[in-house]
Amino acid sequence: MLYKTLSNGVVMPQLGFGVHQIRDEAACEQAVTDALAVGYRSIDTAAIYANERAVGRALAAGDVPREELFITSRLWVSDVSYEGPAAGFPARSSGSTSTTSTSF
Repeated sequence: MLYKTLSNGVVMPQLGFGVHQIRDEAACEQAVTDALAVGYRSIDTAAIYANERAVGRALAAGDVPREELFITSRLWVSDVSYEGPAAGFPARSSGSTSTTSTSF
């Protein structure tokens, strides 16, 4: 896997796996599981995809350490506020930092 260092020092994989249009939760979970098995370390989802929880379950069930994963998601426009994007996540989460239930 090739990686790119961003201007803020964060290192991210150059190739990622997106789950757009995988509405079926079981299919999404299996797709993410398979993506991790073949080496993907960047997973992309969004609130509008309605599959963040399935992504989170696949990540939790997998054996890839969280530190090796680069997970991206996007908020609903209605969840963004003057306080910034972080204020939108608690509105959608249930005790975790995101709907994917990851630790960070």
